[in-house]
Amino acid sequence: MIWHEFGKKDAPTVILLHGGGLSWWACAPAAKILAQQYHVILPVIAGHGEAAQQPFHSIEASAEELLRWADETCGGQIAAIAGLSLGAQIAAETLAQRPDFARYAVLESALVIPMPATTALMAPANRLCAGLVKKRWFAKAQADALYVPEQMFEAYFADSSRMTAETLVNITKSNGNYPLPEGIRRTKARVLIAAGEKELGVMTKSARLLHAAVPGSELYLAPGLRHGEWSLKHPQAYAERLEGFFAQPR
Repeated sequence: MIWHEFGKKDAPTVILLHGGGLSWWACAPAAKILAQQYHVILPVIAGHGEAAQQPFHSIEASAEELLRWADETCGGQIAAIAGLSLGAQIAAETLAQRPDFARYAVLESALVIPMPATTALMAPANRLCAGLVKKRWFAKAQADALYVPEQMFEAYFADSSRMTAETLVNITKSNGNYPLPEGIRRTKARVLIAAGEKELGVMTKSARLLHAAVPGSELYLAPGLRHGEWSLKHPQAYAERLEGFFAQPR
């Protein structure tokens, strides 16, 4: 992973994790708002953007890398962690591996219902399409499918063209086969679980499953929004909701 920082280093640490196919810039608008109160860390997940030459292996391996970084830089504990999609799965895995890692967590659109049949079809298809990510027209179609804001497209195109076939396939397999991590039931974090109201049914079902599994968690279905639109297209509202959530007593 590569790490981008916002805010004062002596402030409480908040980690924001981007979704699959994106990079740190997807979290930057919210980070700049949160940086008024927090030391905000935006990791670049292995296989993405500047970290494209470090192949993505799995959600579990990414969580372990993040925890090692926290051990080396901030005593192994942080104020909060938030993530979108693949980033939310990694965040969930950190909570499962280490119950006291974060005081607060926000998991947006975390898939925790394995889809083995769909994943088995998508993985080889993504390998065949790997060369297409360097084509502008294909990147635009992918960006639209991910609801990437227009002003972020150039960054998306530049970074997506670096992604290797190995990373694409590994993301597909890890994301599509990721189950509810049993260890998350023991987390000490106060957890907000979110999804877009207009997402695929498996995503809202995943949100409800997580909500049922995590003691004292909150569930938020963003009205009228699709996958990723809450944090990507409404960073001001997203950051304000996070600030309010982080201010709640645990």
